[in-house]
Amino acid sequence: MHPVKIVDLFAGPGGVDVAAETLGVSTIGIEWDSDACATRRAAGLSTVEGNVRDYGPAHFPEANVLAGGPPCQTFTVAGTGVGRKALDDVLHFVRRMVAREDRAEIDADLAKLDDERTGLVLEPLRWILEAIDGTHRAYEAVVLEQVPAVLPVWEAYAGALHSEGYSVDFGIVPTEAYGVPQTRRRAVLIARRGEHDIAIPEPTHRGYRKGVPREVGDSALMPWRTMGDVLDRPGPFEVISNYGTGGDPKARGRRCSSQPSATVTGKIFRNRVVSPDGTELPRFSYSEAGRLQTFPKNYPWAGRDIGQQIGNAVPPRLAMHILCAALGRSAPGDETLAALDHWTPPEPPTVEPSDRHELVGA
Repeated sequence: MHPVKIVDLFAGPGGVDVAAETLGVSTIGIEWDSDACATRRAAGLSTVEGNVRDYGPAHFPEANVLAGGPPCQTFTVAGTGVGRKALDDVLHFVRRMVAREDRAEIDADLAKLDDERTGLVLEPLRWILEAIDGTHRAYEAVVLEQVPAVLPVWEAYAGALHSEGYSVDFGIVPTEAYGVPQTRRRAVLIARRGEHDIAIPEPTHRGYRKGVPREVGDSALMPWRTMGDVLDRPGPFEVISNYGTGGDPKARGRRCSSQPSATVTGKIFRNRVVSPDGTELPRFSYSEAGRLQTFPKNYPWAGRDIGQQIGNAVPPRLAMHILCAALGRSAPGDETLAALDHWTPPEPPTVEPSDRHELVGA
């Protein structure tokens, strides 16, 4: 593979980019949310603040790897009629795009969808096909990540990418199986151009099961990591969450510091933190919430709604494993993973005036 440069669609505050830059891979991210861009700017990440729909491969000719985590609001209700219809719509458009139907007609029909965000999940495919069909070289690798409800879309993508000459794998991965101190399930797709033995990375840690000691399980895997492993608190603690309980105190989720965190969401700062005897402790700081997602301790969170930024982000440690698999590299070692503990902003890129793309992190 040529020297790697990643263009990251829907880049958020930088989960994929932090992993890539730590691996020595340069990145540029596209993100419309000004608050996430404020964090990216503070972190020194090259960023285009704008709508992914307004750009394409021709704007980033130096990029040879595509990454993306498109918004998924209409798929998180996949068990409802709205979610099923959104999924059916997207699968229909995937087939039309691969068949190279007229783009103007596809765009006109996308504009008629009940929720205009539904079409955003198709943007990575648009970029991939434009790169193949245009003057820009085809992407050598693709990495996509989202909530489990998007897996049928990734399955459709896999078929499309295979027909375009890619080796592909996709599936659901539990984040704690890669050393993230949090139980979170994600739908992942990785692809490489040409014939390759490509596969979702093998777990490095045991999966978390309530009531099962962390020492129990496959001896070839490390124990899952706990909140206490990554947070610098003086003693044990318990996290009490109201999320999803409907206000019922008996339904509140509880996790001890000797366990992984529950899924980090935008409501993480509402969680109470108490000592074993019930004494109220300080709630999570920005840094601590970021650490549960494996961002560096000193990552410079900025802008508003930082809880939402953190909750929506890709855990960098998971992203590092996925990127290595997609790029044909060995799994990251302990020294490389440990480098995620501290953030050093990358060197600003040299950008010609005609190629500035409204950079906010350069």
